[in-house]
Amino acid sequence: MKYTTKFISLLLLVFCLLGTKSMAQNTVKNEALHQLFENYYQERLKLFPLEATSSGDERYNNLLPNDGSQAFLKETHDLNTKYQKSLNNFKPDQLNAEDKISYYILKDVLARELEAEQFHRERMPFAQFFALPLTMGQLGNGKGNQPFKTVKDYENWLERIDAFTVYADTTIANFRKGIKSGMVLPKALVVKMVPQYTSLAEKDPAKNVFYGPINNFPVTFTTEEKARLTKAYTEAINTKLIPAYQRMCDFFAGEYMNAARSTSGISALPNGDAFYRYNIYFFTTQRTKPEDVHQTGLKEVKRITGEMERLKDKIGFKGTLKELFNFMQTDKQFMPFKTNKEVLDANGAVLEKVKPYLSKYFSMEPKTPFEMREVEAFRAAAAAPQYNRSSADGKRPGIYYFPIVDPTKVNVTNFALEATFIHEAIPGHHYQISLMQENKSLPSFRRFANFPVFSEGWALYVESLGDILGCYTDPYQKMGAYGMEIHRAIRLVVDTGLHTGMMTREDAIKYMMDNEAIAEKTATAEIERYMAMPGQALAYKTGELKIKELRDKYQKQLGNKFSLRNFHDALLQGGSMPLNVLEMYMAEWVKTQ
Repeated sequence: MKYTTKFISLLLLVFCLLGTKSMAQNTVKNEALHQLFENYYQERLKLFPLEATSSGDERYNNLLPNDGSQAFLKETHDLNTKYQKSLNNFKPDQLNAEDKISYYILKDVLARELEAEQFHRERMPFAQFFALPLTMGQLGNGKGNQPFKTVKDYENWLERIDAFTVYADTTIANFRKGIKSGMVLPKALVVKMVPQYTSLAEKDPAKNVFYGPINNFPVTFTTEEKARLTKAYTEAINTKLIPAYQRMCDFFAGEYMNAARSTSGISALPNGDAFYRYNIYFFTTQRTKPEDVHQTGLKEVKRITGEMERLKDKIGFKGTLKELFNFMQTDKQFMPFKTNKEVLDANGAVLEKVKPYLSKYFSMEPKTPFEMREVEAFRAAAAAPQYNRSSADGKRPGIYYFPIVDPTKVNVTNFALEATFIHEAIPGHHYQISLMQENKSLPSFRRFANFPVFSEGWALYVESLGDILGCYTDPYQKMGAYGMEIHRAIRLVVDTGLHTGMMTREDAIKYMMDNEAIAEKTATAEIERYMAMPGQALAYKTGELKIKELRDKYQKQLGNKFSLRNFHDALLQGGSMPLNVLEMYMAEWVKTQ
């Protein structure tokens, strides 16, 4: 018996030692896996050179993907299949905690891209938002991501113009395939696209955005270089760019307009229900039923409406909430600006409000510089406030773009000036994206990842921090912040309503106007945005609710040990990721607290 006991004790000791050794091994970085991550990132970057330009990697600034061509579709399929197979050679339970997170992130990326192929998105490649032809205007005006500092930079853009003419013709051919297969855009959206392309096909050099680079040559250029490039650009604009945009404009105004559909949602398309369920997965990283998202939206709208009613009573407004919305929309006190500069200065004042509180809730501050600019005139009418990420090296700043069509009509409650700044800039997108890009301990594909449910969820979440960041002292700004939040909750209702056939375009516009302070013109633009990008609008509230759920969970679990600052740091250090992986990541974080 004595020997048996000793033998069992010895066995237990051996097992403990083996377990300790195994745990030690699991803290080691898997070099082979990291090489796979880097190879994937570099190979993919060649296929998506605009992402390289956006990140400040200038190796492919002369390339433009013809992303609707059969050759391109095959290349991306082969890339995703190749790395999916390679990734399957690794066993996640044998990886350290950080490598395991990276493994599952890439696994999700590859699976989503391959699943998308069945829906032939190339047959309906864009609408009035986030279209490559519009991106060309932003790149080619001389003030965007495309650098124009050297002669080589100017020559790179000329090559992209050449590639764009091919892209334009491929795109028209793909839209025609969509017509034949019944996969077409709603007519309400096509109507908005025509003037966009008319503007970009402008023949007057004084009004055409593409003349920007040759109107602002670097001082280091010689007279001969300026003359040569001016001639080359003028020829390229007049014989390539303008004709390409004109072909698209004529196509959208004629043939495509006649084929466009009268319905609002993608459930009307062939296999539309499955396509929408995929879009929910793509943008939220969750396999959630549309009806469940819809119900979540209705509950959130009801909850936030209650908060708004209480604040209305506190303000002392005599009337209904809808009457208060109308008052905020129309009263001149909420439209105090006379010049564009005053609008930008007001945004700058929000930054000064927030600055003293940042270090209390965030231990990290981006090194990346930050700027505020007006949205370019050619896209201002259809634009919302937005953030443009910096280059990874910080040479190109992170930019907060604010649309100003008429400064006298910019309403400080409609855009909820404080909440919008916090969301788009600091500590919203600028903090999240810049700190992620600056974190060189992450694999490259994670430093430049974009999961809208995380990035938009984070930005909406930080809006709720406005009270502790020195904002919302004006009750109307607080009401504006509630307005921003209910707007995202309404998106859950109307996006699912539109794309399952429960709501028409007109139903969705009415629901939005009934439940928030929004003008009909703005509500129409919003609803048409959701029609153009099914599922994208779900990312904001879905991500915010998950972050709040995790915060509440760990506050309860850790009690006095919980630090909101540490919680924020963990979210920002890990970068953008799917929600199921975020849960795994934060479960590892809480072990260190």
